[in-house]
Amino acid sequence: MGQDPSLRNWGLAVGTYDLDSKKLVIERVGLTNPELSKGKQVRQNSLDLESGFQLYKGAVAAAQDAHAVFVEVPVGSQSARAMASYGVCVGVLGALRANGIPFFEVTPTEVKLAGAGCKTATKQEMIKWAMASHPEANWPTYREKGAMLVSEAKAEHMADAVAAIYAGLSCNAFQQMLPFLTPQTKGKP
Repeated sequence: MGQDPSLRNWGLAVGTYDLDSKKLVIERVGLTNPELSKGKQVRQNSLDLESGFQLYKGAVAAAQDAHAVFVEVPVGSQSARAMASYGVCVGVLGALRANGIPFFEVTPTEVKLAGAGCKTATKQEMIKWAMASHPEANWPTYREKGAMLVSEAKAEHMADAVAAIYAGLSCNAFQQMLPFLTPQTKGKP
């Protein structure tokens, strides 16, 4: 499974990787979106704390039965608010590890290279790559004026979660683990 941490749209992708054919099938993509109070009386730090709690619950539930979890670990930020988001996401990831859910770390650059093939790939390029590579997945779409369109706001995090799987499959740590997989784990998500 792949995860793309974000304070408001935590991307998830679940798939099955065939060790013999080296083929990945994405069974489903999704998001964990914290539901937060809209009242003006709630402090921002309380909202961030609640967001972290809900994100953790969603990330744990998604990773529960996975044999391998690949996570695009965020790096720094340009603003104070983005840094707060970074802190919550890294805290959630630390809580996952502390509670017995190991994962393989991949960088944003590795994710872009594994997906669209370019370290400066745009969100649209990542979405286009992911949807073309995995049309079997349940991508978020909507109809407008008779045309079927993709919801970019949702799909961008799902696409990154798919690319995180690809980046993780080629990372040294995962490749070193492959010989130790038992027959019971081969072919399972």
